[in-house]
Amino acid sequence: MDGKLLDILVCPLCKGKLIYRKTEGELICKACRLAFPVRDGIPVMLESEARAIPADEDIQ
Repeated sequence: MDGKLLDILVCPLCKGKLIYRKTEGELICKACRLAFPVRDGIPVMLESEARAIPADEDIQ
């Protein structure tokens, strides 16, 4: 994923910073505990497509 794109992308719900997990292909919002998928290099920033991160899963 392009670093410049990552710098401007924010969570669509809380407008918080996102963390890119390359191996999982996800953009993580720590505040909302949501993981947004990245498909073919394109972030899918829709709440309906996001995966809820369980409380026992570590976010780093």
